[in-house]
Amino acid sequence: MKAPLKLLLCHHGSSGARAAETLAHEHAVPGTTTLVHCLVVPEFWAGMQGDDWLNNASTRDAFGSYVEGMLESDAKRELAAVESGCKERGLAYESVMRFGNPAETVLAVAAEVGADLVVIGSPRRKGEQGLNSRMELEKLVRGLACPLLIAAHP
Repeated sequence: MKAPLKLLLCHHGSSGARAAETLAHEHAVPGTTTLVHCLVVPEFWAGMQGDDWLNNASTRDAFGSYVEGMLESDAKRELAAVESGCKERGLAYESVMRFGNPAETVLAVAAEVGADLVVIGSPRRKGEQGLNSRMELEKLVRGLACPLLIAAHP
């Protein structure tokens, strides 16, 4: 396989995402490849307001701000860690953070950046901890105009 010019790495901090990062580094070539880190915040976070009959509007707003702050902090930490790994390896780095459906977002970002290769982690095994968010692999495979690599379970 020819060295990709634009390698899209989908990474959100899970063990599968870290395996994808390792695989992406194996295929990236310093001085040639730009690693584009795509971090997708799944759309289900939009409803995280702590709504129930015990909460008033100000409590919901405070909780919503807290959740947004935690998401932003986690995202910044992941972006910085991946960028640091790229710098250590002499790889050019770009980042894209989006909110939405993971598969649809990856398809859109891959097209926008002109990805030559997309690397993702494998789906979480049953019983593994993590968010209840799954990549729609069939939609992704059918929609990509470039190869897709899925990292094996760590």
